[in-house]
Amino acid sequence: MKFNKQSGQVSRLLLVLAIIILVAVVIVYLVMRMAEKPPEPTVPTTPIWPMPVYEQNLGNIRFVFESAINRGNILRASEIPNNRNKTQKDLSISNPGAKFIQITIGAQNIGTENTVQNAWTIEDIVDSKGRHYVPLANNVSPWLPNPNLCGALLKPAFDPTPCTKIYEVSKESTGLKITVEAGQNNKVISSKNYDSSLLDLIIK
Repeated sequence: MKFNKQSGQVSRLLLVLAIIILVAVVIVYLVMRMAEKPPEPTVPTTPIWPMPVYEQNLGNIRFVFESAINRGNILRASEIPNNRNKTQKDLSISNPGAKFIQITIGAQNIGTENTVQNAWTIEDIVDSKGRHYVPLANNVSPWLPNPNLCGALLKPAFDPTPCTKIYEVSKESTGLKITVEAGQNNKVISSKNYDSSLLDLIIK
């Protein structure tokens, strides 16, 4: 009888110890959880868009965007500068999905010596899908300034010299940019020795 009483007390003691250990484990677990650093809130990532470029230096020549005009699908004879060609008729685009865009870019000599003739120019319009539109030639010449100073000799520190060209561009094209070029080491532009860049356009 005495043995049974002692074994019962041992069992109760073991049960109490087990409960104490379990409670201690739970308390330690809760304390550790509360001590953990809370996860940092997730910040939604927004795409970083490149800033538009309206000026660019190529060697000693600084190119500056001046204007880009949407002339629609008709170049009107009444809009010829100084009304210098009174026999010229309106010029229209046969494709209804196209439009005329007139671009003027200024070029400034930021060096210390005169540039040579034809050391700079503006070339193709490029859209967001990489499509190229070449400048139009003789048929739009009445609507261009006279003289048109593309490639003219540039004297140091003078105001930018304007170059104007007209393009036929798809109405679907967006994100239009203009290609500017300058000969390396103040030389005439050739197929091998020139630098090029793109300027963003604001079409009005």
